Amino acid sequence: MAATATGIHHRSYTSELRLRATRAEYLRLGLMTVLLLVLPFVLDNFWLSQANLILIAVIGAVGLNILVGYTGQISLGQGGFLAVGAYSSAILSDRIGLPTPLAIIAAVLLTAAVGTFFGLPGLRLKGLYLAIATLASQMIIEFVIRRWDWLTLDQGYLNVERLNLFGFQIGGRQVFEQQWYWVLLLLAGLTVLTARNLFRTGLGRSFMAVRDQDIAAEAIGVNIPRAKLTAFAVSSGFVGLAGALTAHYSEVVSWEKFTLDVSILYLAMIIVGGLGSIAGAVYGAIFMTLLPELIRQLSLGLGDTLPFLADQLPAVRNAVFGLVIILFLILEPRGLDRIWQRIKDYFRFWPFRY
Repeated sequence: MAATATGIHHRSYTSELRLRATRAEYLRLGLMTVLLLVLPFVLDNFWLSQANLILIAVIGAVGLNILVGYTGQISLGQGGFLAVGAYSSAILSDRIGLPTPLAIIAAVLLTAAVGTFFGLPGLRLKGLYLAIATLASQMIIEFVIRRWDWLTLDQGYLNVERLNLFGFQIGGRQVFEQQWYWVLLLLAGLTVLTARNLFRTGLGRSFMAVRDQDIAAEAIGVNIPRAKLTAFAVSSGFVGLAGALTAHYSEVVSWEKFTLDVSILYLAMIIVGGLGSIAGAVYGAIFMTLLPELIRQLSLGLGDTLPFLADQLPAVRNAVFGLVIILFLILEPRGLDRIWQRIKDYFRFWPFRY
């Protein structure tokens, strides 16, 4: 009999390998599935567009968490890798004429290759030094997309045709957000499922071994350079998918969407959500995507009482962002995922504390 958590015991390897171990977990999964299926029928177009942005952010945040949370590497080039996915998919589909699904797959592979290249310093560098090296990737990619005019044919931006998947084209304004929701929900679900299963394989476990103690990992036979570069490739591939979806969803690609601020935002997502947790990446993407809109709604609601909130909205928003990150680092460094775990443990063990 094996136990993976206090109070949960397994009587077979099959039981131990299940993603869900208890009836409560299956119940929560069922409720979440129902909620996700109902959302497009109860939300208006504005909040559905927010849901679509969250689903794209989930894909990118999961990719970054694979590198930072599970492998112990650091990357400040998330915005640059998003740009590689967006520009390459837009150019391959609209300018070269590649079918959109193939263009997105090619963009994912190209971003993985670029991420692997910029991950080479990770073989020699750690911590702050690696952060500076990956920051250089952000600067270089941003310089290229701003200065190489042939990328945008001297327009400064790229117009992207409406998404066409195997002959099915996304419709007009009335159904645009709803149809995109189903596409993004499917891809975000596959991303989460793939990432969850990745860390049940030898490759995923080698990532975690590198994170926990790379010298010990090497002693037991883990190929450290291969594990680090593969982590950069896998992470960048997910980020490239998020970038490609950003391009086709917004139908306009410009460099302003992929600045250093975006890289910091994604780091904030995984810090607030919980490093080393796929669920944490999802929670962080939801929280950090909705936070600016909630601040805006609050400033509108308090506009008469506190008019400076509406006047100084960008500054207030940046201050709240910083404050949220600082509070999580001080009060709960393991993020929203750990808070959710504590809530579940409280009800599971009640009336006992543990």
